[in-house]
Amino acid sequence: MPMKDFSKRQWLTLVVFSIADFCNAICVSLQAPFYPKEAERKGATATEYGLVFGIFELVVFFISPIYGQHLNRIGPKLLFNGGIFTTGACAILFGLLDHVNEHCPFIVLSFLIRIVEALGNAAFLTASFAIIAKEFPDNVATTFASLETFFGLGLIVGPTVGGALYQVGGYTTPFAIMGSALFLAAIMTAFVLPEHAEPAEDAQQASSLLQVLRIPGVLLAASSIIVTSMSIGFLQATLEPHLRQFDLPPMVLGLMFVINGGTYALTAPCWGWLCDKKVMPKIATATGCLLIIIGFLLVGPAPFIPGPTILWVSILGLVSHGLGIAAQLVASFTDALRTAISYGFPNNLETYGLISGLWTSTFALGAFVGPSIAGILYDSVGFRNGTMFIVLLNVIVGILVVIFICCSRQRVPYKQVPPAEDLKVTTSNSESYNSSNGHAGGSAIAIERPPGMNGIIACNSYKNRHGTWHRKESGAILIGPYSTSYGSCESRGFLESVA
Repeated sequence: MPMKDFSKRQWLTLVVFSIADFCNAICVSLQAPFYPKEAERKGATATEYGLVFGIFELVVFFISPIYGQHLNRIGPKLLFNGGIFTTGACAILFGLLDHVNEHCPFIVLSFLIRIVEALGNAAFLTASFAIIAKEFPDNVATTFASLETFFGLGLIVGPTVGGALYQVGGYTTPFAIMGSALFLAAIMTAFVLPEHAEPAEDAQQASSLLQVLRIPGVLLAASSIIVTSMSIGFLQATLEPHLRQFDLPPMVLGLMFVINGGTYALTAPCWGWLCDKKVMPKIATATGCLLIIIGFLLVGPAPFIPGPTILWVSILGLVSHGLGIAAQLVASFTDALRTAISYGFPNNLETYGLISGLWTSTFALGAFVGPSIAGILYDSVGFRNGTMFIVLLNVIVGILVVIFICCSRQRVPYKQVPPAEDLKVTTSNSESYNSSNGHAGGSAIAIERPPGMNGIIACNSYKNRHGTWHRKESGAILIGPYSTSYGSCESRGFLESVA
């Protein structure tokens, strides 16, 4: 559906999400240019403040699947608003840490505030991704990418404005101003965000995270998310110490942090459009792996590249990194959602919440491991040698994605027989087909289903309880060519003629 055809409800959701994503990204990113220096003033090491960055993501990793499984019971709007309120309040509290002078209390309070902030951030993200999937069924990748543009713009504004406010008013000022802005955004969303509850008769038993991870395509998408977020977290924790050799002022240093985020913001809608209209999401994933590899080879540069670090080469590497993370993050969400539904998961809010929780959780896992290992590697082998860890991971994931693309089998068509018949399956070229009514004479309508669903028992393992027209009326969405769960022996909203 073209954006010009969006309903008033859809436009309202887009506007609210855009503002919330923008303010949230500012609060997440503004401390990167100056928190490491403040932590070192308190006696903290790179390993310790790297773990402060990482603990946030570790909490998100554990709590996001829980939010996703109980999304329909809690309510997407309540989860969304509560998450934003919590994140804004904790951002303000984080700005008061400069008044804590002792090393141990400073680190302990940093951990505690970040843990509570993570609980709110996970709620906000899980609810937002699920609402996107429900409200924009025909434009999931494009809409997701467009909203990520505002998140990327927040990443640009965050470090830049954060560095400027830190330079003007000290450590507390950026957190107080930006945290208050997010708090005001939360008040706005509480009044204007539409309700997105699933109709009671359409809700189904929630599936577990382990069930969806048994699908190879979803598992590969999750691995891509982890590796991508590890690369982001690695730079978040160690780029500032690496660039100290250039003696950059705080505002310029903040600009260095937004190069990859800005590139991500500008190019994410393009990748979303490509994934919706032109290319397989996994092709975008493989391309993203290559771009991240190139970026990390340049930003150090790699230890096998002779010569010292050159600022403009590092900038070029950050641009390549931004292109790569845009490709991988946009493709992975759409790919995981479509693949799960094509393997028989119900096409409803429960599944959207499950995939949203999976995306948020796996991203958080990588974002925890990334800065945590980055601090250890920076202390032990230095930045240039440490970047080879991220390069190796992307090489492995890229190779696996290429192998998966090459080995993927075409889906085998099966035959759907009208209910009036005796369930005898006929061939698609049956001569008993009556072209005047399109399905008379016991003919079969050939439609697709995923590999591994060839048995009658398997086909009915995820059978929907309601028909196509009921699901259409109850708000269920269509993802790609699939209108209902596979194996339900229900046709799409229309029957396709066969020659």
